[in-house]
This record gives sequence, structure tokens and C-alpha cells, in this order.
Amino acid sequence: METTWQRVESMHRWILENGDTRTDPWLLVYSPVPIICIFLCYLGVIWIGPKLMKHKEPVNLKAVLIVYNFAMVGLSVYMFHEFLVTSWRANYSYLCQPVDYSRSPLAMRMASVCWWFFFSKVIELSDTVFFILRKKNSQLTFLHMYHHATMIFNWWAGVKFVAGGQSFFIGLLNTFVHIVMYSYYGLAALGPHMQKYLWWKRYLTSLQLVQFVLLTLHTGYNLFTECDFPDSMNAVVFAYCVSLIILFSNFYYQSYITRKSKKS
Repeated sequence: METTWQRVESMHRWILENGDTRTDPWLLVYSPVPIICIFLCYLGVIWIGPKLMKHKEPVNLKAVLIVYNFAMVGLSVYMFHEFLVTSWRANYSYLCQPVDYSRSPLAMRMASVCWWFFFSKVIELSDTVFFILRKKNSQLTFLHMYHHATMIFNWWAGVKFVAGGQSFFIGLLNTFVHIVMYSYYGLAALGPHMQKYLWWKRYLTSLQLVQFVLLTLHTGYNLFTECDFPDSMNAVVFAYCVSLIILFSNFYYQSYITRKSKKS
């Protein structure tokens, strides 16, 4: 009988042998081990970080946050442009789009921006580190940690197995939302004098919810139609988007509806 370790080794071997040969040589893609190590380090930082900062003053990261947030805006603009232009030039369908595993310029261009999107999710783990260093522990919610920790796995799998195809729609919507989101954070990092211009935070959360609803509808449609895209991937994305709709809806309710009721 196969032991648990043998089953793990067998699964690891299957992952190594069945990935997209175009993306396998790229950073962090070939094996799941590096991304698992990053995930475990992330959990370790969440656990030990607040303890180390408990008796220390918050770190002033104003300059770092300004540069970081606007750099993320720039990266998001680049990825949005690449998802949009490449999908348009390749005549992508918004209803059903199989992955083009060829090495044609457009197929490689789409695979490349999928990798950048995945890598941006690794960079975004810095959001949590900044919260900890600034002693903004109230921001370390389950929603924040769940969303950041799971996105690196979702998009590692996306780049490993389906770098392109209808995955592009997720990247297209999410990069647009992140242009708006990191613009908000960048402006907020400039200082308190910007608060009067940031009245639209509530609508940012609404935009995120609209994004997840659209992705759920898009993926759900493909679960019940003939489309040459892995149903397993569609099912994971569908379930994941539903979980985010629930969590973000609760955040919206607690932040804006409950708080407003208490004030009145």
C-alpha cells in the first residue's frame, strides 16, 4: 500500500511532468515547493510579526508606501494593457477561450503577462508586512490574509497549467480594479490632507464586489457549456469567487452599513 509520503511524491512528480513547457523555466513556476515556502514564510511573518512589534513604535513608511503603491499602479496599468491588447489582437472570446499552448508571439505574450500577474501577487504580500510594521493590526483580518495567501496558489496553478485562455478575463478585471485600488492607497499615503479627496473608498469595495460577481458569472457559464478549458480550473475559480463575494459582502456590511447605523 502506498504511504502518504509516496502519494505526495507521486503528486509532485505529476505536477512537474504535466505543466506548460513554455512557462516551466520561468521563475517560481516549475515546482510548487518555492511557492509553498513563500506561503509558509508569509504565515510565519503574520504570526511572529505583531509579537516582535508589540513593544516598538510603528515604523514610518510614508516614502516607501508612496513609491510602492504608485509602482503597483504602474505595474497594474502595464498588465491591464497587455491583457486587453493581446486578447484583442488574438481575437479572444469573452464567453469561451481555450488556452493557446503554441509558441506564437501572441500566445507567448499572453503567457508572459499571466506570469507577471502571478508574480504581482507575490509582491502584494508586502501589503501585510507594511501593516505589521506600521502596527495596523486591525487590518490583518481573515479576509486580507485569506485573499493574499490563496491568490499566490491560484495563479501559480494558472501559470503552471493554463497560462492564457479564459484566465485572461480574471487578469483583465483584477488589474483594472488594482489600478483604482493602489491609486487610492498611493494618494492616502501622501498624508492626511488627501483624505478629503478620498471619499470614494466605499465605491472601491463595491467595484471589488462587482468584479467577483462578473467572474463568478463568467466561470459559471463555462461550467455548464462545452468549452475546451479545464472544468477543474473553472470549478476552483467559481468556488473561490463565491467565497470572496461572501467575505467582501460581510466587510462592506460591517464597514459601511453597520457603522452608519451606529452613528445614526
